[in-house]
Amino acid sequence: MRILVIEDDKRLAAMIQKMLETEHYTVDAVHDGNTGLELALRGFHELAVIDWMLPGRDGPSIVRAIRNTHLSVGVLLLTARGQVEDRVKGLESGADDYLVKPFAMDELLARLHSISRRFNPEGADPMELRVGNMVMDLRMHTLRRGEKSIELSRTEWDLLEYLMLHPRQTFTRQNILDHVWSYEGNVKEDLVDVYISYLRQKLNVPGLADPIFTVRGVGYRLDIDHA
Repeated sequence: MRILVIEDDKRLAAMIQKMLETEHYTVDAVHDGNTGLELALRGFHELAVIDWMLPGRDGPSIVRAIRNTHLSVGVLLLTARGQVEDRVKGLESGADDYLVKPFAMDELLARLHSISRRFNPEGADPMELRVGNMVMDLRMHTLRRGEKSIELSRTEWDLLEYLMLHPRQTFTRQNILDHVWSYEGNVKEDLVDVYISYLRQKLNVPGLADPIFTVRGVGYRLDIDHA
């Protein structure tokens, strides 16, 4: 599960990121509201931890912008405001929960676990992705398709994880570059085609169809009916 942390206190953001990564979450941390909203609207994240007071754009306005899209993102709002009317305002913006600073990291983690259960089917393991015959264990970093165990490189893993998080959704090559190669510059779009080819070879299982569908002139999607 990928979590977005939007917190302008860099020390606190680093502490939250370290704690969540210890719990095997993938974390992106940014420190201003405008950058945070831009990342949130890309649809890369299943959960978001958002501070109320941020430079550029405040937390409640970011939450409202997320809720005005089709994105399904669990949101925990952080704030130093402890008055009842502030809590109500935060929840009315669309946040799923509200945590007043200062807080214990264990409480933050417990609240995120609670939110994640609301955004996963009952009984589903939040550290496991299942699409068709494919099972990606985010804890053990293993992948199975049917009875076949498959080893992936880090880039192949990131690419497949992105597709599995959004089955049936078509992504342009640029969408994929922005996610999988987000911290690398001067990467060309044809690299996406190369890694899609690598994935197709590794996901090839006798009796099962190619799960990655090419949308001509647009990009790729994971076809859940063939996965």
